[in-house]
Amino acid sequence: MTPPRPRLELAEIVREHAANYLTRYPASTAQRRVLRAVVRCRTAALGGHVEECDHCGQQRIAYNSCRNRHCPKCQAPAAAEWLQARAQELLPVPYFHVVFTLPECLGPLALQNPRVVYGLLFQAVAETLSEVAANPKHLGARLGFLAVLHTWGQNLMHHPHVHCVVPGGGLSADGRRWIRNRHGGRFFLPVRILSRVFRGKFVAGLKQAFRRGELGFHGRLRSLAHATRFESLLTQSVRHDWVVYAKRPFGTPAAVLHYLAQYTHRVAISNARLLSCQEGRVAFRYKDYAAGGQPKTMTLDAVEFLRRFLLHVLPKGFPKIRHFGWMANRDRTANLQRCRQLLAPRSIEPALAPLAMPTAIVEHSDQVAAGRCPECRQGRLLVILRLAPQPAHPFADHSATPGHEDTS
Repeated sequence: MTPPRPRLELAEIVREHAANYLTRYPASTAQRRVLRAVVRCRTAALGGHVEECDHCGQQRIAYNSCRNRHCPKCQAPAAAEWLQARAQELLPVPYFHVVFTLPECLGPLALQNPRVVYGLLFQAVAETLSEVAANPKHLGARLGFLAVLHTWGQNLMHHPHVHCVVPGGGLSADGRRWIRNRHGGRFFLPVRILSRVFRGKFVAGLKQAFRRGELGFHGRLRSLAHATRFESLLTQSVRHDWVVYAKRPFGTPAAVLHYLAQYTHRVAISNARLLSCQEGRVAFRYKDYAAGGQPKTMTLDAVEFLRRFLLHVLPKGFPKIRHFGWMANRDRTANLQRCRQLLAPRSIEPALAPLAMPTAIVEHSDQVAAGRCPECRQGRLLVILRLAPQPAHPFADHSATPGHEDTS
């Protein structure tokens, strides 16, 4: 039986309140694309088809997805496909989860220059991990790792940070040995050193971007176009340690895969967290990490809710999942094969408790693999009729061509 749909979806909030949002705030082209995509996703506006089970005869209409990476309804299929490809790339070693966070004072600069600042964030993180790991005092090895950009906190406020999934070890400089993490399961690399190196590299990168004229300053940030005011901002940012957090190792490749399922294709807010949208106010669940992760409810004006959601729309074509070191795309296959050869005689350390794979991803993976009917779970779904796109809901934006939504 098909699981029940959430009582409230982001698309409903967009349909009802996007017009008000667009009259109060300027929206970028990318943000308008997201609004159009979300409101049309899995509706007649994008067309679809009628499916029939060859076993039980059950019919259903399946409308096309927008495939926009900011749409909460499109992430389970995207995550399932991505994870199937990544599953063969994991090594039989413990993996660590390291998080790098930008200080709050640099958030406005990132919002006005997302491509430059987020790109620099990835670069600083990659160089920091690689440089510290290469130091013989810490590991003395070349790392390969995956990094995922998130720009939000649970309350939808701007909170840019990068999640890294790092194997507990790496290749020697000559590529002939696998060097294991010498500290076992206690920690991987010293977070205090990671924090200071990360801070130095990011600030140096910002200074270089400023000198090259790559940063724009608008509105209340206009004064930062002057070198002295920009230097003052950087001075403010380095007065404190930057937050770098390393969690306990996952232990097994399966646990890593479960973790990735929850993080790689996450959007700022899922439909499951939405509680209500009444009288122009939206209520949703969130975790208050300042109170130990305690679950709470937040209620916002609907326009403010959309404003916060759209803060996290990334520039078109900007990759939020990246591989570095010997896991970089160009040489990944050959390097992974070499790592497996070096690790073959070793056994994995005792596993930690596995994480729970999200139900939506498991169900999608199973159904896609077998083309299975969700009702009888025995027959296969066959397309018996194609449905053409229909006119979209006019929430005051008509600039898109139906069926050609940007997937960025």
